[in-house]
Amino acid sequence: MTNYLFTSESVSEGHPDKVADQISDAILDEFLAHDPDSKVACETLVTTGQVVVAGEVKSKAYIDLMDVTRRVINEIGYDRSELKFDGNACGVFSALHEQSADINRGVERADEQEQGAGDQGMMFGYACNETPNYMPLSLDLSHALLRELSAIRREGELMPYLRPDSKSQVTIEYSPDGTPVRIHTIVISTQHDEFIPAEDAESQEKADEMMLEKIRTDVRDILLPRVKAKLPDSVKALFDDKLILHVNPTGKFVIGGPHGDTGLTGRKIIVDTYGGRGAHGGGAFSGKDPSKVDRSAAYAARHIAKNLVAAGVAREALVQVAYAIGVAQPVSLYVNTRGTANVDMTDAEISQHVSKLFDMRPHAIEKRLKLRNPIYQETASFGHMGREPRTVTKTFISKYEPTKTIEVELFTWEKLDAVDAIRNEFGL
Repeated sequence: MTNYLFTSESVSEGHPDKVADQISDAILDEFLAHDPDSKVACETLVTTGQVVVAGEVKSKAYIDLMDVTRRVINEIGYDRSELKFDGNACGVFSALHEQSADINRGVERADEQEQGAGDQGMMFGYACNETPNYMPLSLDLSHALLRELSAIRREGELMPYLRPDSKSQVTIEYSPDGTPVRIHTIVISTQHDEFIPAEDAESQEKADEMMLEKIRTDVRDILLPRVKAKLPDSVKALFDDKLILHVNPTGKFVIGGPHGDTGLTGRKIIVDTYGGRGAHGGGAFSGKDPSKVDRSAAYAARHIAKNLVAAGVAREALVQVAYAIGVAQPVSLYVNTRGTANVDMTDAEISQHVSKLFDMRPHAIEKRLKLRNPIYQETASFGHMGREPRTVTKTFISKYEPTKTIEVELFTWEKLDAVDAIRNEFGL
């Protein structure tokens, strides 16, 4: 039997689609901080010198949308005019309006336990045992490369020419039984300053070659060692001298971000989830409050899948849940272990046990995972899944509302807090 290759990609916080996601989620957080019952569906478009925010909102809070938008853009690193997208100077156009009463009628109930799903659709959660955080290795490494590249950029010392927009791609070679054998190919494309002018070289072409060689060398000698140093020994062992490394394969990458490519909320849903290894129902996350099951049920499905694998029920788990708009109980819940189950049960039987353990009504999910808190801006870059749960204190300052300081738990769906209950249920 022959080994096979599988590839996943990631994009940085400065990628135009991720800029849009972060603005949408920052606006959502601002509403939730001042009114936890807010209903928000916020979409953002970013392009050269321009931001358009549109969507539907039902909230008692009034926020300074322009201030929130500019703050996010500046925090990402688009804070000077030479990038052609500057948080201090870009235009911000708002087309937010009140949420449809027809949609709201299907969601809110006198008995909050019977809160209906905000829309129909199917959502998926996935986990596997090839990394400590139960994520596919190809995606986990793709995120790790860009998180470290972002840290180097913000330090401003080792690679001072870096700009915010970047992408990564990692190809893993697997044995026929699905075990990672080696890291086959890494691709890094990073935006950069024009740090070698033509007058310092023989020509613009020569200057471009010199810049590219410097970036290639720094990725190989600075970025990769820093990433490898943070990896477990089992993953470090997958790097070998046959690794194929592509750095800025098209050459120069000065024009980037929203000036180089228009960005839209919700266009990186595979980067946001499982890098193509797990299924996806098609609904984006960012800008949506947790009454939208596109978001909350996807998080709940990941929580189930991760805890199933961690408990030893299977080496891999794909959880699907589906809803009808306005109906609290899901129309279906199914677990697919892809033939890796460690218990003497069919996937249908495993699904029945899972349905007994987890209340998948929308209100129950919101309560269990503490989703009516301002926790979402942090999810909008480097993936919604596989992150480290942690508690942080966030302060929201507004000229329209009292200042709010709130302690919140981030990435609650990544907790392994259901392992004991699952083991008890499955007799493990």
